[in-house]
Amino acid sequence: MDQKPEILPAPLASAGDKRPHQRRPRYGGKYPRHFKEKYKEHNPERYPQTIRKVLDAGKTPAGTHRPIMVEEVLAVLGPRPGETAVDCTVGYGGHTEALLVSVLPGGRIVAIDQDPIELSKTETRLRAAGFGPEVLSCQRSNFAGLSQILARCGLAGVDMLLADLGVSSMQLDDPLRGFSTRQDGPLDMRMNPGRGRSAADLLKSIAPERLTRLLRENADEPFADLIGMSLAGRQISTTRGLAQAIHTLLRKNNHAESEQSIRRTFQALRIAVNDEFSALKELLRQAPIWLKPGGRIAVLTFHSGEDRLVKAAFAEGARSGVYEGISREVIRPTPSERHTNPRSAAAKLRWARRSR
Repeated sequence: MDQKPEILPAPLASAGDKRPHQRRPRYGGKYPRHFKEKYKEHNPERYPQTIRKVLDAGKTPAGTHRPIMVEEVLAVLGPRPGETAVDCTVGYGGHTEALLVSVLPGGRIVAIDQDPIELSKTETRLRAAGFGPEVLSCQRSNFAGLSQILARCGLAGVDMLLADLGVSSMQLDDPLRGFSTRQDGPLDMRMNPGRGRSAADLLKSIAPERLTRLLRENADEPFADLIGMSLAGRQISTTRGLAQAIHTLLRKNNHAESEQSIRRTFQALRIAVNDEFSALKELLRQAPIWLKPGGRIAVLTFHSGEDRLVKAAFAEGARSGVYEGISREVIRPTPSERHTNPRSAAAKLRWARRSR
């Protein structure tokens, strides 16, 4: 007989608490499968043994994110007490917290993220950890607005800039955000769900030639012509619907491997929906303006298009004398990190140092 899923104990009620006790919704099967059912992973402080098992299996607990290459980022940025840093993509706050610990006492972090859902959660966690507004300023914005943000914070310059361009695990895991095909959900992909067009809207209105170009430029998709000409203008509203359309299309044309094309198509659409390349170009343009003499910038990229932009901007800065030092070789995660956190495998780290 299958073991019934564990029921959470009822919370202790005060004498004046008249609210009826509500049992946690049951799920089918022995273990929770869907994102919203993973109650232990959503409350990690209550279930440390479960979380440890997930981590030991090389997985990321649902609703959380494991910061990538933290030691390498700290090594190239070299944070010191009293310095000011900007985390342009705060996400779950792993890099932010590591920087906060390094710049105290006397330092300050400006944490930027355009995702209103996750930024609110992260700010709550960091405040609970003891980081008050005097040392941590959370700003909801796209990092392309760096100049406006720093001016609003009363800063004339900063010692460090960090941008982690990866999609957070919280966004990938939640099917309602529409970033992956692990579970079916709306074909959305917006970092800020309250702004812009969803991926479904983009796909429905885009011209075949434009979609083909996006697939080439944003994801190096080898079947860009076939996918672009076939899917542009179609009304596809769910993540599984798009994945199945690509799978059926490639199989019909005698292309056996479709999983990588599905992943690349999702990547290309996400970049277009959020105008990610334009935002990155603007950040790279503004960075030298805001970095103090000797200031450092580090960028974590996750695919070749992003890395090419960062590499070219740093190289041009070195030629023009804006930067006095840049990373000559890309820095990759260690084999150990790639094993324990497979989501880090595609990461590439580059850095530059502002001329004195």
